[in-house]
Amino acid sequence: MNEPPCDNFGMEDHIKAIIKAIGEDPGREGLRDTPERAARALEFLTQGYRAKLDSIVNDAIYSSQNDEMVIVRDIELYSLCEHHLLPFIGRAHVAYLPNGRVVGLSKIPRIVDMFARRLQIQENLTQQIAECLQQVTHAHGVAVVIEAKHLCMMMRGVEKQNSSMTTSAMLGRFRDDSRTRTEFLTLIRG
Repeated sequence: MNEPPCDNFGMEDHIKAIIKAIGEDPGREGLRDTPERAARALEFLTQGYRAKLDSIVNDAIYSSQNDEMVIVRDIELYSLCEHHLLPFIGRAHVAYLPNGRVVGLSKIPRIVDMFARRLQIQENLTQQIAECLQQVTHAHGVAVVIEAKHLCMMMRGVEKQNSSMTTSAMLGRFRDDSRTRTEFLTLIRG
């Protein structure tokens, strides 16, 4: 998605002030261009705010008689923790049970990115992806599992390098039918 740059609302000046506040010289050679680069990086990392679901899906909804589970596994994701503005990095596993229609394969990772590229907590990200896919497909059920490592836990605070977090959202048959849920969880571990 080539989004036009957003108005960075003076982000460069604020980043320069942060550099000064931590005791660095924003005028030194290695930092001179940092405010501009950091502002562009933040625009990129938060482009999910400017993404539009209609543009992402782009009418890629197709009639289908398939009513068996569709799974896209190991979708890489990168997001920023809304509490510390530090990254969390992981993978999403997304499934749905078609109800007369399927969505184009590439649309599922794009939906994941739309929500991941915002200031987030993993719990909400998981739910947002599930609800959005349900809205787009009208599926009999949607399941999302996200596994991620959070730099806010690894680099600061408790400093636990091997910790990771797993969240899930189960809608429709994935919530109501333990056999469907178990099949999904078994398949994503494969």
